[in-house]
Amino acid sequence: MDPQTFIEGMSHAASTVSVITTDGPHGRAGVTVSAMASVSAEPPTLLACVHHLSPACEKLRKNGVMGVNVLGEDQSGISDTFAGRRKVPGEDKFSCAQWNPGSTGAPLLDDALINFDCRITRQFTVGTHIVFIASPVAIHFREYGRALVYANRAYGTARNLDQFVGAGHPPASDTLRIGCFATIGPFFIPQLVSRFLDRHPATRFEFFEGTEAGLQEGIDHHRFDLVMMYDSPAIRDPGKVELARTAPHVLLPAQHFLADRSSISLKELASQPMVLLDISPSRDYFTSLFREQGYEPHIAYRSPSFETVRGMVANGLGFSILISKPANAMSYDGRALVSRPITEPVTHGCVVLRKFPGHSASPELVHLFAGHCESFFAGWGI
Repeated sequence: MDPQTFIEGMSHAASTVSVITTDGPHGRAGVTVSAMASVSAEPPTLLACVHHLSPACEKLRKNGVMGVNVLGEDQSGISDTFAGRRKVPGEDKFSCAQWNPGSTGAPLLDDALINFDCRITRQFTVGTHIVFIASPVAIHFREYGRALVYANRAYGTARNLDQFVGAGHPPASDTLRIGCFATIGPFFIPQLVSRFLDRHPATRFEFFEGTEAGLQEGIDHHRFDLVMMYDSPAIRDPGKVELARTAPHVLLPAQHFLADRSSISLKELASQPMVLLDISPSRDYFTSLFREQGYEPHIAYRSPSFETVRGMVANGLGFSILISKPANAMSYDGRALVSRPITEPVTHGCVVLRKFPGHSASPELVHLFAGHCESFFAGWGI
């Protein structure tokens, strides 16, 4: 058979997308593959096929360990990076996401749908590819989310059966799919939904919370009807609606020497250790507040988790600057926190709503919920 005919036929076969990684004495590497499959459950065994010309191939062979990171529907950008379709600064593909070493030393992707931390037990060549047989020593997986799927040379995702055959469910046109920036959702989405259901009880909702990049990927792949996020220079959407302007505040441990001030100057904070919320656009916005005043913050710690940042501050590891402010001024481990306004006049954050009628829900329902959001935020002082 002609190889091109075979390739064309296989392009129609849907498969999950994984990033295969390795690290060890022979260096770190990663590559995107769609050829990953279970071999046996007794003993647990999987395989992955990697082209023999891939730079990752030799390092996989020599290191003898392999991370299989199965991607979620919001992680196509990571797939494109390790497939070489998206360039990153400094050519370090791993800079596109957060990673942690597994027990084997292989890099495991934070927030992957599934991580298989494996030791390679066999390897052999078939045509142009090396087949790696591996035994997982640990498996980590999310309890939510759907797999990124590749077929017909395009990304997609699996759908739950209850979207089609669930008993008693309203039609798909009554389901709103809402994307929300991770630190906005907990503060606004529950109230918005509860009040909307008082008037429109037949409406169903599906939610996704993520970073700016994850939300943009969802928009690009038509996964959302509405997206609520912070405005940033990266958003070039003439249809976005400003919902609220929100003032940043300084977060301190209750025992901090500045905690008794009514407001705190960025000048005083510039030399103090900062715990940075390390997600876009938050990281750039919070550091820009200092640079607008001619200062450079001393960033001691970074975390992409809002609650981890709060916990690190509560335990005396530094201060942070945040916008979202929970009603309970305590960290997860029960330590007290205080919030203080910034003395200098600073640029406020701006929550925006982006509408995509016709993607899933009816345009009428999308516009109805968008109007509900605008009314909800009307008192926030735009």
